[in-house]
Amino acid sequence: MTPQPVPTAHTGVKICGLTEGAGFDACVEHGADWVGFVFFDRSPRCVTPAQARSLSARHAGGPARVGLFVHPGDETLARVLDGVSLDVLQIYASFERASDVSSRFGVPVWLSQPVSARTDLPSACPAGVERLLIEPKPPASATRPGGNAQQLDWSLMQGWKPSFPWMLAGGLNPENVGQAVTITGAPAVDVSSGVESAPGIKSPEAIARFIRNARSVTFSA
Repeated sequence: MTPQPVPTAHTGVKICGLTEGAGFDACVEHGADWVGFVFFDRSPRCVTPAQARSLSARHAGGPARVGLFVHPGDETLARVLDGVSLDVLQIYASFERASDVSSRFGVPVWLSQPVSARTDLPSACPAGVERLLIEPKPPASATRPGGNAQQLDWSLMQGWKPSFPWMLAGGLNPENVGQAVTITGAPAVDVSSGVESAPGIKSPEAIARFIRNARSVTFSA
């Protein structure tokens, strides 16, 4: 019998913090799996629901649309969802709040899990949460949550094989994403500032290289 090829799966890619058309178009052209809109006013990548809707309308279908929120109230979530269709809510909040948002709004929820040591790596995913984002703990001086362009010590994750979906974020760029995936085994990666020419302005060329390099590493399915 002729041996059959082993199926492989490519690394999922999310490009976050979209604010303008060229960046959004590049995500669609190069096959990003998710695009992220930031609804947090302290971020230079913050957009209104109307701006996100206008960007999303540039292409029917394509990447799933993710909305990023920081400790959002129900009113904020309802207002944004009324203004733009989102496939995922990515939030910074407690486990309990994440589960509550999932049940209240009926939209898949991703939750940030800041990490600075191997003991911070979660052993389970909270009820109602579809995916955890593993990223560095922000420095004490940070004015907003998230990776803040810091790079996690990827060696902390060697041999860590959770049973739930997760995504690696923080300090990733086209030059290091392949190494990050190789070391951590990340099934998906998230980037924002690492593919920008200026805060909030994405580089189509960097997006293309990031996606290509992230998917240069394949794993058995």
